Amino acid sequence: MKIRFAEEKDISSIIELCKAHAYYERNFFKEENKKEQLAKHLLDPDSHIKCLVAESDTEITGYATFFKQFSTWDVGYYMYIDCLFLKENARGNGTGKQIMELIKIHSKEEGCSMIQWQTPDFNTRAIKFYTVLGAERKNKKRFFWKV
Repeated sequence: MKIRFAEEKDISSIIELCKAHAYYERNFFKEENKKEQLAKHLLDPDSHIKCLVAESDTEITGYATFFKQFSTWDVGYYMYIDCLFLKENARGNGTGKQIMELIKIHSKEEGCSMIQWQTPDFNTRAIKFYTVLGAERKNKKRFFWKV
């Protein structure tokens, strides 16, 4: 499995993975205008959003998006993983760990002291994976407020 930064040719595959990810997390995914907008944000060299893809010999099997954030409490920067999703056939073979390790390396290079992310309570397989990585779980609720 090869892990690399996303390229223009990957956008359609990333959209399909986003759709599968939303379904997996019991959410709705609206595909309308996503391709152009996603390409704009992920491929712009000045964008602060980064995207890694996992690539097998035949397909893109996973993706992760992440970006730098500031913590007022810690008075420092951390990396926030917005999305991490692997197709079923890419789970349990070290691909997720490879992606997380690359995000960790990139985070250190960007001067971040921590990485944060979230997953639904029912995603027990991911929770176990993150625990094995050595991540600490915090019990918080995430809120969404449309503007």
